[in-house]
Amino acid sequence: MADIFLTNTLTHKKEKFIPINPPKVGMYTCGMTVYDYAHIGHGRKYVTDDILKRVLTVNGYKVEHVQNVTDVGHLVSDADEGEDKLEKGAAKQGKTVWEVAEFFTNNFYESMDKLNIEKPNFICKATDHIKEQIELVQKLMDKEFAYDTPEAVYFDISKFPKYGEAFGQKLEDKKVAVRGEVQTGEHKKNPADFTLWFKRIGRFENHTMHWDSPWGDGFPGWHIECSAMSMKYLGEQIDIHTGGEDHISIHHPNEIAQSEAATGKTPFVKYWLHTAFLMVDGRKMSKSLNNFYTVEDVEKKGFDPLDLRYLYLGAHYRDPLNFTWDSLEASQTALSKLKSQIFQLHQSSAGEPNRTVLSEDKEIKIEEYRNEFSEAINDDLNTARGLAVLWSMLGSNIPSGDKYDLAMSFDEILGLKLNETKSIEIPENISSLMEERDRLRSEGKFEEADKIRDRIKDAGFDVSDKSLK
Repeated sequence: MADIFLTNTLTHKKEKFIPINPPKVGMYTCGMTVYDYAHIGHGRKYVTDDILKRVLTVNGYKVEHVQNVTDVGHLVSDADEGEDKLEKGAAKQGKTVWEVAEFFTNNFYESMDKLNIEKPNFICKATDHIKEQIELVQKLMDKEFAYDTPEAVYFDISKFPKYGEAFGQKLEDKKVAVRGEVQTGEHKKNPADFTLWFKRIGRFENHTMHWDSPWGDGFPGWHIECSAMSMKYLGEQIDIHTGGEDHISIHHPNEIAQSEAATGKTPFVKYWLHTAFLMVDGRKMSKSLNNFYTVEDVEKKGFDPLDLRYLYLGAHYRDPLNFTWDSLEASQTALSKLKSQIFQLHQSSAGEPNRTVLSEDKEIKIEEYRNEFSEAINDDLNTARGLAVLWSMLGSNIPSGDKYDLAMSFDEILGLKLNETKSIEIPENISSLMEERDRLRSEGKFEEADKIRDRIKDAGFDVSDKSLK
């Protein structure tokens, strides 16, 4: 197995990946809160998870991938305060919370399929694991890390001294109840104490989703589900946990605290990976700014979701990425050019019954490209560098068949479905250029037509001239 290096958010260092029980790797990825549509920012995060899983698999590890579906307990504030997101989504959609959860769960996985993201081994819903969550809360109560109040059961952060150290944060930097709609618990001992179990009283008296528990009728908080379900499927200590960078401040420190407090084992997770935000036109994505886009919105604009995947791969997952329609069009053109070259390589190599005996120089060059790609992708998932190696390889003088084979092996990680390239779909912008060129030629403006032909060729398409008789 080749060495893989990952940047661990917990230590702020790039570290060599060493699993707990090789060749098995336990990987938990924070899933969606299914109260609304998944957007293209979510898509970036889950493509990163997919790349990570593919890298581990190609390197010989057996990945056990678990992903949760949050269908109860996540409030408008990640600090576990305010209105329940599922209840809010149900009111907006005019449906029951159960209907909303099912609809948006299905929509999420349909969108991920379009981005060619491999499904986890285990997809676990919070509402299917209430028993496990109650048992974990009870364990924290028995160990006196939690306390009961009239409105909820809370985790007592004062009993877990390391709480303020998670991800290099300071406890005083954590802000609670900073938004108008947020309501804080009246009986908290510490402002940063977080909810393990909400009781169906007061503002939650009419909460639709509720279950019996030792502390009364109610429902679990958001944070407890990830610890309970990851432990059920992966054990008390896991190799990798991923999430968006918005989980660094509250959700993941809470997971660490409750998990290590319950088991007494450290660390709960060896490697934490967080994907940076996707900006839209230089701003945060927001429905109020009218820049909230889904995978379906991308399709309606005439793009393939894999054009979006290519866009994601062009930047490192830890770096902010700015989405614009122009940048997506550039990715579409690049991917079309890539598919065109792959198709032509496949066609030219298909007729070769036997491969040409390679010179030593070309054999060395093929191995160099293979190693360069492996080193790039194993170096903290550097997909941008991996794409650069792919393009460099395609422009080299090694035989067509070997180029095709290398491209197919690279695509096991890139996930652009290059093996399904059977015919070339001409993008709308290229079709428009071809029509403009034909018009100019019919008017005798051959110099201008030649300039457009050059633009078409730069995009990876050959032009076959029509007769003008």
